[in-house]
Amino acid sequence: MTGRTGSQGRQSNEQRYGDELRRRREAAGLTQTELADMVVCSPSLIAHYEAGRRTPSPADARRLDQVLGTDGFFERWRATLAKARFAEHFQEAAEAEQLAVFIEEYAVAFVPGLLQTKAYAWAALKTAKPNNTAAELDKKVVNRLERARILENPESPTVWMILGENVIRTVVGGPPVMAEQLRHIVELARMGRIMVQVVPFSAGAHPAMGSMVKLMRFADAPDMAYVEALHTGSLTDDPSLVRQYRDAYDLARAAALPPEASLDLIASVAEDYDDHECPPHP
Repeated sequence: MTGRTGSQGRQSNEQRYGDELRRRREAAGLTQTELADMVVCSPSLIAHYEAGRRTPSPADARRLDQVLGTDGFFERWRATLAKARFAEHFQEAAEAEQLAVFIEEYAVAFVPGLLQTKAYAWAALKTAKPNNTAAELDKKVVNRLERARILENPESPTVWMILGENVIRTVVGGPPVMAEQLRHIVELARMGRIMVQVVPFSAGAHPAMGSMVKLMRFADAPDMAYVEALHTGSLTDDPSLVRQYRDAYDLARAAALPPEASLDLIASVAEDYDDHECPPHP
């Protein structure tokens, strides 16, 4: 059983949600393993829910209500938690990202959020929704940069990013912003915090080029995959789908330049941006 931390008054909404779930589970005479079997998830996931480290998906919250006979209580409460920091379609993926021990991502258009600088994030978010107020943009940028704090942990997660060449040559925020952003990526890689490869235009077509894909591995839960399109996203732990996304990612990695050559290319393009010129496509 997961214990509480701090007083009730200091608990987050997520922790209160988890405490209530634990209380209702115990009142039903169920162990975490028994509840997990009935909800069709792993016992470790129930432990994460009860500790407030993760928020149930809408489907899991619905099944919790069905199993515990709580008449939609956890599904309704979960909806209020999901509004907090990210777009609804990304909320659960953002939570999973914080618990992953291995993150792999193929980026087709933008620099992955975990790698973005403040200036790049501002420009990218402004582009996504031009009518955002400055205050709204500030909040979104802070949330995006907060996600990247997982890279401050020298032991976990391992992060492997594959960038389509379009990512480093599409000007977001202007040449100076791009130069800073690309150097940030190179610095993270040189420090050993991430691995980066670039799929050059010359590699041609490959299965992953139509969409970004993020793969996440966990110490105590099934692998998950997240794909995203305009204003929508999908997170899944279905083994057959995760395997298909894995195959596409691996083929993109096979088409990419080796890590050192990739960093050389990124650094070279950054130098071109220093001259305030948009690097030409090869």
